[in-house]
Parts: sequence; structure tokens; C-alpha cells
Amino acid sequence: MEKILDIRDLHVSFKTFGGEVQAVRGVNLELYRGETLAIVGESGCGKSVTANSIMRLIPTPPGEIKDGSILFKGQDMTQLSDREVRKIRGVDISMIFQDPMTALNPTLTVGDQLTEGLRQHRTITKKEANTQAIEMLTLVGIPNPVERMKQYPHEFSGGMRQRIVIAMALICDPELLIADEPTTALDVTIQAQILQLFQKIQKQTGVSIILITHDLGVVAKIADRIAVMYAGKVIETGTRKEIFYTPQHPYTKGLLHSVPRMDQKGEKLIPIDGTPPDLFSPPEGCPFAARCPMAMEVCTKVYPFQSELSRTHEVDCWLQDERAKKYMASTY
Repeated sequence: MEKILDIRDLHVSFKTFGGEVQAVRGVNLELYRGETLAIVGESGCGKSVTANSIMRLIPTPPGEIKDGSILFKGQDMTQLSDREVRKIRGVDISMIFQDPMTALNPTLTVGDQLTEGLRQHRTITKKEANTQAIEMLTLVGIPNPVERMKQYPHEFSGGMRQRIVIAMALICDPELLIADEPTTALDVTIQAQILQLFQKIQKQTGVSIILITHDLGVVAKIADRIAVMYAGKVIETGTRKEIFYTPQHPYTKGLLHSVPRMDQKGEKLIPIDGTPPDLFSPPEGCPFAARCPMAMEVCTKVYPFQSELSRTHEVDCWLQDERAKKYMASTY
């Protein structure tokens, strides 16, 4: 498969009055053409900062990409000028932001907002832009698209607005679509419709998708591969089957145990005790060590090496070390 995105050792910080927040600390990610990669983790773990870094939307100051590379089709996004990035943003890479209620301009019609980006990046007439916008509204399931083009955002429901936001992101036929919590503000029925829409669009266009979410139910339905983030680091990556059925990092296991399941009726949910570490001064060792029931002394002092469990499954955890396995076998 063709690799469309390759993030290597990405570090992103924010300077504040209280000090420097190390939001992303050495992230490595890969994305292949036509694939859906889900980035999961609790709030504040660095998911959205990673996504905004790809789009070069980190506000500078206070934010700064301090180190690493973001290769999109072999081109390092961190080395491009603002003008060069603007030619890529919205055309080759598009983003769906978290809240559809605020993502649209209330003073412009849906038609104007759909065609604005198209006319900016393509040399086409207004009539041609309107035709493409109507086709895109049809693709995302908006009924009566010709009439809807003349309406304003407040005349649409939340689910319809999210479909319009998706249409805006796809209208320039991007190769990479980043969806940041695309179903958070929607009810369960509409969530299912939006996820089905993503699958339909990916099948028709071949677009690669990065899905950022904390909702494992969403991930289970749409993701090909999953990257689990904690305290600014990717601690485990694998296929959907590997992460859900054979998770190896204690944090990944904790996430799965804290989600209600239909096949475990009557059983109590197991929360993850404690709180995430302070990213003003991150711990030297594993950031999850203070909350981990299996933590050893080495976990608090040295960050674990990356263990390759299969061609697609990798985890950063000292429990994968042979010495730890022998110790656990003799202790438990």
C-alpha cells in the first residue's frame, strides 16, 4: 500500500505564563492510501494538537512545532512556507472540526460557503462551482440540494449541518481527510448515519481518513488501524482487531474495560484510577506508570522501548521485556 502520510518524532509545545506545555512528545504515525486511522485517548492527550500540526494550524505563538517531520506524499509540511501550505490546505488535506454548530458562518448561505473554497482553489465559473456543490450535497445525503443551497445554517438540524461540513471538506477532492471528533455533538442515531456516510464516501473517492475521537464505539465501526495516545505520546498502535481483542498496554486495556459492553451485562465498569501527568514537567519514564496497576520500578525512571508484536502491532511498555515476563510469571 502507498504511504500518504508519515509523521516522525513530532514534538509540539505551547508557551504559557506557567511554563512550557509539552503537548506532543515524539509522535510517530503512518497513514496509507484509502485507510482509516483512528487516534484515541482521553481529553488533553494530544490528539487534536497532532491533527492541527498536520494542517499547520498550530497558533504561533504560543504554539510551536519544536522538532520532527510531517511528510505528506514525501513533502515535509513543517518546512513549507505559509503560502505553500495554503495551496495544500483545503485542497489535498481537509479537516472537519469538532462542533458543526460553530463550524459554519451564520451570515452566509450554505451555497456560498460550499463554493467559496472551490472557486479559491480551482479555476471555474460560478455556475460550475454551484453544480459541483449540488453534487456534493447529494453525495452527503442532503435532500432537495438546489433549494438547500439558498438556505442559512440555522435552517438545518445538527446532523444536516455536520453533513454540510463534511461536504465542504470534500468538495475539492482531498487525498487526506482529518475528522476531529466529528460525531461528538450528535445523538446516537445521527452518529451512526455520519459513520455510514464516511464509509460510503471513502469507498467512492478512495480518500484516506484520520479520525480523532475518545469514543471507542465510533472506532469499532469505522477504523482500519488504531493509535492510542496518552500524555502526548502514541503508546500503542495496531489493527482494529489487535487493539480490541489483544491489547497489550495497560492504558489501552483500561480504556476498553471502562466502556460498557452488550456481552457483559450486569458487570461493573472498571475506571482508571488517578489523573494524567502534568505536561509542564512530564515524567522521565512511562507517563502511565503512576496509574498503572502493573508498574515496576523501571517504569518510573526510563521510558520503555517500542516492542513490535506483529507487522502492524507495536506497543511502548516494559511488560513486553523478557525479564519482566519472567518476573511476572514467577510472581503471579
